[in-house]
Amino acid sequence: MSTQKELQLEEELISQLVQLGYERITLRKEDTLLDNLKQQIQRFNQIETPFSNEEWKQIWYYLSKEITVFKKAELLRDRCPVSFDDGTVKHLRFISEHAEDNFFQVSNQIIADHRDLDGRTSRFDVTLLINGFPLVQMEVKKRGVAISQAFKQTLDYTKAAYKAGQGLFGFIQYFVISNGVNCRYYSNGTQDIEFAFPWASQNNKAINDINEFTQTFLNPHHTIKMLTQYMVMHQTTQSLMTLRPYQIYAVENMIQHVQTSDEHAYIWHTTGSGKTLTSFKASQLLIKQPDIERVIFVVDRKDLDGQTAEEFNKFRKNSVDSTKNTANLVKQLTAKDNRLVVTTIQKLNNAISKDRYVEQMGELKDKKVIFIFDECHRSQFGTTHQNIRRFFKQAQMFGFTGTPIFDKNSYKDSGIELTTDKLFPHLLHQYVIVNAINDHNVLPFNIDYLGRFVHKDSTDVEEKIKGIDTKELFENEARIEKIVREILKVHPIKTKHRDFNAMFCVSSVAALIKYVDTFKKVQNELQQQAEQNNDIYQPLKITTIFSYAKEKANTEDESSSSGIADESVDTPEQVDDLAAAKMGKYLSEYNEQYGTSFNLTDGFYDYYGDISQRFKGYASKEYQAQSIDLLIVVNMFLTGFDAKHLNTLYVDKNLKYHGLIQAYSRTNRVLSELKPFGNIVCFRNLKQATDEALILFSDENAKSVVIVEAFDQALAQYETAVNTLLTITPTCQSVDELFGESQKASFVMAFKEVMKLNNRLGHYTEYDQDQTSLNRQTFNDYSSKYKDLARHYALSQSVDNKNQSVLDEVDFQLELLFSDRVDVDYIISLISLIVKTQNTERREQHIAQLNSILDSNVHLYDKRDLIEKFIQQQIPKMLNGQSVQDAFKSFWDVEKQQAYDIFCRDEHLKKIEFNKVATNFEFTERLPYTHEIKELPIEKPPLLKRQRYYAELQVKTSHLLNRFQLNF
Repeated sequence: MSTQKELQLEEELISQLVQLGYERITLRKEDTLLDNLKQQIQRFNQIETPFSNEEWKQIWYYLSKEITVFKKAELLRDRCPVSFDDGTVKHLRFISEHAEDNFFQVSNQIIADHRDLDGRTSRFDVTLLINGFPLVQMEVKKRGVAISQAFKQTLDYTKAAYKAGQGLFGFIQYFVISNGVNCRYYSNGTQDIEFAFPWASQNNKAINDINEFTQTFLNPHHTIKMLTQYMVMHQTTQSLMTLRPYQIYAVENMIQHVQTSDEHAYIWHTTGSGKTLTSFKASQLLIKQPDIERVIFVVDRKDLDGQTAEEFNKFRKNSVDSTKNTANLVKQLTAKDNRLVVTTIQKLNNAISKDRYVEQMGELKDKKVIFIFDECHRSQFGTTHQNIRRFFKQAQMFGFTGTPIFDKNSYKDSGIELTTDKLFPHLLHQYVIVNAINDHNVLPFNIDYLGRFVHKDSTDVEEKIKGIDTKELFENEARIEKIVREILKVHPIKTKHRDFNAMFCVSSVAALIKYVDTFKKVQNELQQQAEQNNDIYQPLKITTIFSYAKEKANTEDESSSSGIADESVDTPEQVDDLAAAKMGKYLSEYNEQYGTSFNLTDGFYDYYGDISQRFKGYASKEYQAQSIDLLIVVNMFLTGFDAKHLNTLYVDKNLKYHGLIQAYSRTNRVLSELKPFGNIVCFRNLKQATDEALILFSDENAKSVVIVEAFDQALAQYETAVNTLLTITPTCQSVDELFGESQKASFVMAFKEVMKLNNRLGHYTEYDQDQTSLNRQTFNDYSSKYKDLARHYALSQSVDNKNQSVLDEVDFQLELLFSDRVDVDYIISLISLIVKTQNTERREQHIAQLNSILDSNVHLYDKRDLIEKFIQQQIPKMLNGQSVQDAFKSFWDVEKQQAYDIFCRDEHLKKIEFNKVATNFEFTERLPYTHEIKELPIEKPPLLKRQRYYAELQVKTSHLLNRFQLNF
């Protein structure tokens, strides 16, 4: 039950909601919730008489036919045909875009009984109902409690409570969580608090106080806008998305601008802030305006054409069809039912300038057409922009950019200095990188500058030394090999032992070829050395792609205003033979490695697409064994490419202004706490260029926000946290002596901070945990105590969730204990080395390495004894010629079946039913529900002991299944 302080906060919140226009209603259980829903649907649809049983049966069949949150959200926004008893058929609605048409209610402390699923019940804090549907769930914590606890509680609700009974809470669209001084909102289905957003004002000032948040975010008009306009149904993932404040303001300002002005305008939202989603939603709402004939979304590269259309269709099924060629574009533009089109600026220019298309396009000349230009810092300069404006007499243009072109970073076309505001005079909304980092919508950068050139008689950094051919210097083979070895050395640190992947951008195709060949040579050497020393070396999976056009092959991008020049994925008209031969060779190696069949003539664009998907899917099961560790490029993928598991960019090219920010920003997509920042490793002196770019695209103080603290500062924070921990528990054994849950909670909070800072420090190349006041072994010892405490707490809560605990307010965040990217194959490879290594000292080193992994990896915590048993007992019995892999699998299967049999015997369970549960877990990785657990006992337990018995059996079963899961 909530504490008095939480109830008081609830009451104040509800009173404010009533003042805003909500009706307070008492609904404690599902039956009263259903009765209210029936009345409100009738009221909303202006049905004069109550629904008959037959009429309601049709409505409820429609509302209950889907079980997922996504499908229920579709039902909510659709219409339900009902045959009424008087013979009429009406299509009932459930929500309106107009706030005044809806009925708003608020209730609190509604109880969900899900004992048949997991033996528990839940009580929800505050629920907002629109037309009887529970659509917004609020979880309120007392002041002083971390808001993450409220998030954790809503996650727990979605696992069982929302599936209880008739599943009415499956209609929840988004959550609001608050502890009085911090407020966040997020869509139902969000799995990480990193994607819970603060509400904010037009000028991006966060609104965290619960009273102001309620007034601005929860008032009925805004609530309806959020539900009907600013939620997106992601078709691919079948999930709900909510727009963030700056996205909403941008869309609303665009619509208002269209209604009040004919002038062009732009949106400045920093790279990585979700401009594609913003532009999609703007397009979707603009085509509803009666005087707008078409909305055309324009990109400047072929690869972005299909990519954007794909993204738009993810947001709404079949919303656009990307244009394959100019003829196809003209057909789409002139079709009466096709009001939203995605195309490239090149195809659009062809459509309005080539004689064979001009007549067909003529009917749009004088119509109101809205153009939305993606990345308008790239695509809008030159004659094409003018051609579009001349052809479409009533065109209104909007540009989206994360890095506008100002006077300082502009370039000239025919003697005219081109800037963003000359083409798009009005700035409608601004959200710069400092705003995004402060809101945790993108990550800051950790920048290392390595490999500087200096005068031999001076300590001054000076790359362009007078009288020296810098191209010859930069592409010197000795320098390139030194950089390759440095990358191979720091890559495990920067990517957390390949939990993430990386990109390497270089100055020219000639330099790229040298780098790719050098990586191959050095990795082969390292692999041979490892084999000679009975060691393991896992080479990086390296891929490359570049244009083999003649004009690109041997030129650097020094002439570009950004350091990033256009690089097409189309087959070039003039081919550089050497570059084409090399690209063909690399492509053949790619085909061999990944089982593909791309070629340079008609498959190069598909090759680009496959790299994109494989690189983005780095941590996914689909690409787990066939992913890309390092992608080497000149210009490709440095703009307009999002990959959340990309956390490191190595740089050996001169970048500046918008090109620098664009390239750096490939690394700063938010993922989880395991990715605290994007790593930039520069092999050229880009410090001044970085500072200038940050000032240009933010302000003078941007550096302190955008670039993370130096290693010494980060280490000092860690040592302070360690001192706090050691004050509470001087040794790891002191954890056992903690008395009461308050002391245990203090330890958990202190060690969690140590874990968080240790994870952050792990990305710095200077970090050596053994040189701190909490060395690796001691840290692992504390980790074991921490995990024991977390497991004990989870067990006690599963068995009896009625007992309140101080630890209820603590999120253990065990994911922060994840260490290396360890899989079964790696463990077996290490065991194989132990088996075949004759040298005692080397063998002990391998054993120590294995023990370190077993100690530090949270997934191996309950498997350690099995792995040790295999090494000690099974390896000596291995048959001649038998591989360690085969022996390990046989051992594991036998141990698993024995454990299952013993468990069924000791717990008096039906073997057949248990094997069904175990098989289902192996294929789906879903732990059994309570109703499945109830089928396991041979005899049902006494009635009074059933709830506790089933809860304990569920915990024991889950632990056993996880113990033998090999997907670690």
